[in-house]
Amino acid sequence: MTEKPLWQLGACDLAARIRNGEASASDAVGSVVMRMRQRNPAINAVVDDLGDDALARAAKLDAAFAKDGPVGPLHGVPVTIKENIDQQGRATPNGVAAFKDLIAPADAPVVTNLRNAGAIVVGRTNTPEFSFRGSTDNPLHGRTYNPWNDWASAGGSSGGAAAAVMSGMGAIGHGNDIGGSLRFPANATGAATVKPGLGRVPAYNPSQTAERGLISQLMSVQGVIARQVADVRLAMKSLIAYDPHDPWMVPMPFEGPAPDGPVKVAFTRNSFEFDLHPAVDEALTAACEALRDAGYVVEEVEPPNLREIGAEATRVLFGETKALLHDVMRQHGSPEFNAYFDACFEIAPPYEGDELLAAFGRRSHYVRQWLLFLQEYPLVLTPFLLGPIYAWNRDMEGREGAEEIMLKGFYSFAMNLLGLPAGNVPANYNDGLPIGVQIVGRRFREDMILDACEAIESRVCIMAETLFARG
Repeated sequence: MTEKPLWQLGACDLAARIRNGEASASDAVGSVVMRMRQRNPAINAVVDDLGDDALARAAKLDAAFAKDGPVGPLHGVPVTIKENIDQQGRATPNGVAAFKDLIAPADAPVVTNLRNAGAIVVGRTNTPEFSFRGSTDNPLHGRTYNPWNDWASAGGSSGGAAAAVMSGMGAIGHGNDIGGSLRFPANATGAATVKPGLGRVPAYNPSQTAERGLISQLMSVQGVIARQVADVRLAMKSLIAYDPHDPWMVPMPFEGPAPDGPVKVAFTRNSFEFDLHPAVDEALTAACEALRDAGYVVEEVEPPNLREIGAEATRVLFGETKALLHDVMRQHGSPEFNAYFDACFEIAPPYEGDELLAAFGRRSHYVRQWLLFLQEYPLVLTPFLLGPIYAWNRDMEGREGAEEIMLKGFYSFAMNLLGLPAGNVPANYNDGLPIGVQIVGRRFREDMILDACEAIESRVCIMAETLFARG
């Protein structure tokens, strides 16, 4: 059997080969950079090619390895960084042409943590304007393509990260998530991810001139996307290294105590006033069967107020956005982007004034309900989207298009408002495109979520090699 090229290997396999002396960091990075430069012109996932810097960094790590062994668990593993967080000396435009010359004075904590673990950054990935869409396209860099099908969205806002990973342009892609920006792209491309909970991964941009709004601080998190669940786990263990720049961060070990007996999983397929696509229903059934086969106790139980919390999340976030960012978005966003936000504001009217303050307070009520529910059911299996991935520009097709995400994405948005960790793993196909399911867990129990995701992955395998065979 022909041996796979290094760019096809996941982070765990690649790190093991380097650690065992079967490959060098330079070998790994050289293979990925070659692949990136061959494949990226058709995908447009990487918008800042750092291949030459990565090769120089790899040579230094090889020298360090020869003297003292690996510098960390990700020694020599090629990764990408989303272009909306700071990387020293590089632009942080956030998909906005007006910010293309905003050069970062220092690295964000997640960049530092990945590098300290031995990872090597090969490029920076695309994001939509202001990282505020469910598809990845902007006037500055253009559209990122879904590697499965040019028609389909690559998701957003970490669409560049997911498309890069699933095309072999790095074993791990950094991304972030304020309403689904890790999970939408993973769902769209067949990747695996976990949205960490509040306080898990340090977040801070040295280039910032003002603090984000409170609800954005509570809803937004940093994470990774990978081809395999094990690679997400490996990267997360390094990503959670403590950094005092983030006042929300809690220094907790990644693994929590082992469960006492079989883990109970609450399962819902409730689509409320919308239709549930048969392929999503089949994905949920497959995930339930996989979990039961792995020893989980799966019960169909309705979690508290999911539809209400999802709707509340959009109105609260839009209220804060309108109060703090509306003028900047109007000034620097494209006409298409602002028309999209007009539609979003119609669909989910922003809370303002006293209404916004009251909604901030209601968040505690919803969180309390869920913490009590998770006492009995440590994991919750839900749909992610109610249908297959949408066309790449669907959300820009007036109010009806925006509704595809803003009304039907409540399973995603709810978890951000609650600050709970939520994973996404593929569990089915539809017309050749993957379909994912969501698993929610207790605070600081991303490890339990990933365990369950691996149980599904082992039974319902969406092979990245299918993509690789295409070119």
